[in-house]
Amino acid sequence: MTKEINREQVFNDFREAVNMTPASLEKWLKTDESKENGWKEADGSETIGHQSGRKIVAIKHKNKADLTDDDYEHMRKVVGYVHRHLKQGGPKADKEHSPWRYSLMNWGHDPLKKS
Repeated sequence: MTKEINREQVFNDFREAVNMTPASLEKWLKTDESKENGWKEADGSETIGHQSGRKIVAIKHKNKADLTDDDYEHMRKVVGYVHRHLKQGGPKADKEHSPWRYSLMNWGHDPLKKS
């Protein structure tokens, strides 16, 4: 019973934290800014945030009933990341072109997007 309540909370928090559509996130992930921003995997092939963005797109394309435990774990991780980085507030100047914004966008959240 607790797991279902937790899943529902994670699902709702994820929907709130990820404010980019799958199409806009996919388009963003193709840019050089997206690919170059963030911590690289140990093999240097892809940043952790870019990898997360690909997982987010896959999750957003699934029906809620088809989400797995791994999906919910990643959704929980995304919510935590977005909340932590939003609290940082980003740079005072040029937020639009900042690594702070680019990193958040790799995790599915554009801080400049109007709701």
